Amino acid sequence: ADASWDEALRHARRVDVNTATAAELERLPEVGPGLAGRIAAYRAAHGRFRTAEELTRVKGIGPKTYEALRDYVTVE
Repeated sequence: ADASWDEALRHARRVDVNTATAAELERLPEVGPGLAGRIAAYRAAHGRFRTAEELTRVKGIGPKTYEALRDYVTVE
């Protein structure tokens, strides 16, 4: 397969954690309704995520969970 096509597909599946609804966040690996709500609440309290790594500041997202999410999230 064409590497640039694979890259384009991966980006197409990414979720912008700054604009996603809780329902959209729930589609991410390892994210259920509770964690999706905490991500949305963190964003409401602290403003936009500047980097994807800031997700680790949300209760319930440790290094292992972030590793599972990393390829599926973006901050625009």
